[in-house]
Amino acid sequence: MKIRTLLLGAAATVAMTPAAFAERGSDGQVNILYYQAISTMNPYLSSGTKDIEAGSLVLEPLAGYDETGKMFPRLVTELPTLENGGIAEDFKSVTWKLIPGLKWSDGTPFTSEDVKFTAEYCMNPEGGCAQLAKYDGIEKVEAVDPTTVKVTFRDPKPFPFTAFVGSESPIVQKAQFTPCMGAAAASCTDANFRPIGTGPFRVTEFRTNDVVQLEANPEYRDPAKPAFATVTLKGGGDAAAAARAVLETGEFDYAWNTQISPEVQAQMESGGTGKFITAFGTLVERLEMNWTDASPNLPEGERSTKAHPNPFLSDVNVRRALSMAIDRNLLVEIGYGQAGRPTCNLVPAPDPYASTDNTGCLTQDIEGAKKLLDEAGWVPGADGVREKDGRRLSLVYQTSVNPIRQDFQSLIKQWWSEIGVEAELKTIDASVFFGGDAGSPDTLEKFYADVQMYANNFPGTDPEAYLSMYTCDKAPSPENQWQGENNNRYCDPEYDRMVAELSRTAGIEERGALARKLNDMLTKDSMTVVPLVDRGRLSAQSNTLGGVVLNTWDSELWNASDWYRMK
Repeated sequence: MKIRTLLLGAAATVAMTPAAFAERGSDGQVNILYYQAISTMNPYLSSGTKDIEAGSLVLEPLAGYDETGKMFPRLVTELPTLENGGIAEDFKSVTWKLIPGLKWSDGTPFTSEDVKFTAEYCMNPEGGCAQLAKYDGIEKVEAVDPTTVKVTFRDPKPFPFTAFVGSESPIVQKAQFTPCMGAAAASCTDANFRPIGTGPFRVTEFRTNDVVQLEANPEYRDPAKPAFATVTLKGGGDAAAAARAVLETGEFDYAWNTQISPEVQAQMESGGTGKFITAFGTLVERLEMNWTDASPNLPEGERSTKAHPNPFLSDVNVRRALSMAIDRNLLVEIGYGQAGRPTCNLVPAPDPYASTDNTGCLTQDIEGAKKLLDEAGWVPGADGVREKDGRRLSLVYQTSVNPIRQDFQSLIKQWWSEIGVEAELKTIDASVFFGGDAGSPDTLEKFYADVQMYANNFPGTDPEAYLSMYTCDKAPSPENQWQGENNNRYCDPEYDRMVAELSRTAGIEERGALARKLNDMLTKDSMTVVPLVDRGRLSAQSNTLGGVVLNTWDSELWNASDWYRMK
């Protein structure tokens, strides 16, 4: 299959929803609630969805994805293709043409130098860039002229739309972030909290893990947008309270990621103030297994590092047994209803990339899990907890504070106890857990536990960058300020080799076959990632808020410039 098919009609531009307003700022204030509070506006320093999406109100990539997963140009005149010469015939470079006359929110020109700098900023080995996978394979980025950017790859890269595409890889201003290179990145608080951007809004006030105040960007390229003059993006609380603030009290116009049970959803929606909106994409609730030892008895700087293998989870039989003990169908029934589907796949969609024979986890098998542990030498002790070589099979199992996740923890702890595994449950405020603060012991990157649970997804319809997060070089450590997507510290040279092969491969069929193998290596083969639920996005929207289009392939705030107040 030719690469032209792979690019999913990239040459076509997307017709955005017609504006229902004609004057910037004419609709006053909009209130948005993310119960996982925002800790930074810089997505390069956080892998938390809440930070990435907040940042998308201000910072933009060259191209994004619409609600169908189709790519569209944001800061460029058109998407590069083979036909228009933007993609080189040898697939070793891609050239982007910026829209002339674009300005940053401070009124200075947006140029190719800013794009080039963004790559240098993330690729700096001392910076601990949380989105480094987006820049895999890049040899150099050149500012050919003020409106032309050329990205050259070390090897042919038939799918070149990773860097600068989607909300995880936006452009930052060179003038603002030059002092923030390398080791200075995390301490550059003014730039990280108040980045200068090209998006529809700009930050006026930032209070960490509390509230972000924004106003319409006076330099935004569409003079009629955004309709809202100001935005309050509030954080904190919990999912149920966030939904209630939209659907019952009417304090907020939009609440993100309202993970609440189906029964409570129906009760809240009955008031007629607002509605829940949902859509499926690639969001998977999963367990991540720590390949390293997180024991507090180890010196700081050695916990959860490759210097010390995990005493329990280094045994694949333990990881497999933990998965076998789980009833995923019951988790869906209790936690999500129609907004969830049991899954064994890390990549559940789109169809060309989703493994079809990875279904073994869908049936709970308590007895099989017991037998597996018996055969692996983990024998029940006097209190029923299994032991081997003098070690009790006792795990720390952490996740963020969320009622559904706490229900899942309780159920999974019970199932694990039935097979002789003890679990200590740990809950962490979501703003901290997903925050990426290198000084905190409780981030998902540090992973000071044996097992952790959360949901994640990838932008767009191609999982290359998502799967490359698990290569050896992406492991968080003290050396990279505890940033990096491979929080398991999984390291398999064969996996790395196949990721590199995927990067060089053209054609959906061939790419799909590789992606499915990589998915299976992480899941059913090694149980490094134990998927639980393919989750639909579920958010709450006021009946007075117009223009919202739920997008599971990019930032949920992807078209905030089109939001308006219903008259």
